[in-house]
Amino acid sequence: MFLFVNNSLKPKRLLLGKRLSTQKLEGELLPKVIALPIFSSDPLSSVAYGPQEMLMILTLGGASMLVFAPWIAAVVVLLLTVIVLSYRKVVAAYPSGGGDYEVAKKNIGEKSALIVASALLLDYVMTVAVSIASGTDNLISAFPGLNPWRVELAVGFIVFLCAINLRGVRESGAAFAVPTYLFIGSVLTMIGVGIYRVFIMHESLHAVSSEYSVHAIENVKTGALVFIMLLLRSFASGSAALTGVEAIANGVPAFRVPKIKNAQKTMTWMGISAVTMMVGIVAFSLITGVKYIENAGEQLSGADLTNFNKIPQPSVIAQLGQAIFGDGSIMFFVLQAATAAVLLLAANTAFNGFPLLSSVLAKDKYAPKALMTRGDRLVFSNGMLSLTLAAVTLELVYKADVSALIQLYVLGVFTSFTVGQLGMLRHWKRGKADGTITAKEALSGRIINGFGATMTASVLVIVTLTKFTHGAWLVFIIMPVLYWVMYNTGRYYRTIEEEIAIDEHTEFGSKGDYAVVLMDKLNKPQLKALDYALSSKHARIDAVHVAVDPERAEAFQKEWKEFGLKIPLKIIDSPYRDFTAPLTEYLEDHRARYGSERIAVYLPKLIVGHWWEHIFHNHRANRLRKRLLYIRGVMVTLVPWKLESAEKFNPFDRVPMAGDVRRGEAVRPKLRRHHDSSKAKNAVYRIKSDSEDKK
Repeated sequence: MFLFVNNSLKPKRLLLGKRLSTQKLEGELLPKVIALPIFSSDPLSSVAYGPQEMLMILTLGGASMLVFAPWIAAVVVLLLTVIVLSYRKVVAAYPSGGGDYEVAKKNIGEKSALIVASALLLDYVMTVAVSIASGTDNLISAFPGLNPWRVELAVGFIVFLCAINLRGVRESGAAFAVPTYLFIGSVLTMIGVGIYRVFIMHESLHAVSSEYSVHAIENVKTGALVFIMLLLRSFASGSAALTGVEAIANGVPAFRVPKIKNAQKTMTWMGISAVTMMVGIVAFSLITGVKYIENAGEQLSGADLTNFNKIPQPSVIAQLGQAIFGDGSIMFFVLQAATAAVLLLAANTAFNGFPLLSSVLAKDKYAPKALMTRGDRLVFSNGMLSLTLAAVTLELVYKADVSALIQLYVLGVFTSFTVGQLGMLRHWKRGKADGTITAKEALSGRIINGFGATMTASVLVIVTLTKFTHGAWLVFIIMPVLYWVMYNTGRYYRTIEEEIAIDEHTEFGSKGDYAVVLMDKLNKPQLKALDYALSSKHARIDAVHVAVDPERAEAFQKEWKEFGLKIPLKIIDSPYRDFTAPLTEYLEDHRARYGSERIAVYLPKLIVGHWWEHIFHNHRANRLRKRLLYIRGVMVTLVPWKLESAEKFNPFDRVPMAGDVRRGEAVRPKLRRHHDSSKAKNAVYRIKSDSEDKK
């Protein structure tokens, strides 16, 4: 009969839900309808801030610069289309979930793969930080009174997202599906209503900021080079809408069968939705005269700016909602709520991509093995917690400022894009050469990935040039650090494997079997430890008492004789009242005299049921165990004795208690005559200290 502890009221179970067995992993796989919001919420939501950042940079050169917005948006759309087509090829060729990392590793080499990995890990962290900051910004646009708590809100949202994701992929997907589809629906509705009002009803729509005149700031008024750099910087900021596209390629294992087709269809849906929304937002921003200014006080003129400066600047989406739906209308608040929600939940893309990638890196021994472990809900919980810590740090340092955070964005993702596309070019070439890929497939792949590599490499150069002095320099510090850590982690694991691998010098089989039972006083836990040692049938057994108190040691000898145990008792002097050093010296000396003899040390340990009980015990067994593990040839066995409080309380979930030795058993020592050592004639003798030998 098993005794199970009811943990339904435990905070962990309330937070995460009941544990899932490994057999339930198949049931956690995702249909396309749920996979879209999980893996595409980042690229879909980035249309809320990508066009906004693009327009903001252009207006640094004055309102006349907005004439270039359609052309820049067209290039961004073209780039997004090419990347979607490229990653459809990656999904088909490498469905194991490594994405660009696996492509680089198999086609270019270890160093390139680690460059991709460091870029992607950083980009996932930035995805969380930027999405949460942007979502908070849109929320504040609807409710300006929340502005003083911007940072606290951002940190709270990150922690909330982490908690939701820790509950499992399916549950988080169901939770995020509604806001994502509501955002897509509300934006498409806004675009549809705008088309109806402008092109059918011939109405004139005006954004709240359209009445302001915008002039260039001083340092961009003149100069062809400055003009070109401004266009390039605007394109680089608009390219933020491409972040997260690779998440589907990294998450193919999470899809239902047929995995490849489902992942490709989901990527196509994502691409079409993102392109449609971005084109609509940019078009109506220009039609309604939206102004989104980095330096409002310096650049705006022509109207009363008092009210404009009193509140945080409304986001582009907020201004479009006011112009098309009407300020204060229900649809305006629906749009703002959906935008804020999907931006906050866009970080969910990273909460799925980061743990998956880190688990692949751990499997390849470039990251700690703990990142490869699935938690109670079959998710890589350690990866999620690591991502949460990094993102919260960024929000605190940059005060949840979108414009400041976005300068660190995009650089990492375009690094991985470029290296991944170059790796795919080698993939097609090698596949055609060995006959595993047809000439038609190879040609199609090389055209798409070649064009993609050219475009993403160009964007990478542009992003580097335009954002380096605006904060992107920090990326050039963080990425090499991540690369160095992963590379040396791989070296460490390889060194360990070489050290423990079997070779011609490997010895197997111990010459002798010796057991030591540490005895401090005669009581039930101590006798239970001795009984366990006897039941293991060692060749020789000694009871060892460390004499930190000489009077107590002599009294213990008498107790031992009176109890009638026929096990040899050795008393080790400890003039400095220490348990660890004398026992360690004794075992090392024994090891030196008997060579490769196996030594087992039995330590009794009290198990308590309440946290406060730990205060009243010295935890000597734990300290001894940590030290003894460093002695070659020594094995340590902790023999638990559960106190009454531990019998009534079990801190672990659903732990079967049957078969365990109940409290009260093994109270009487089982004195087996056949266990008596042949050397037990002098059952009690004393090991003299060095000082006594000198005398």
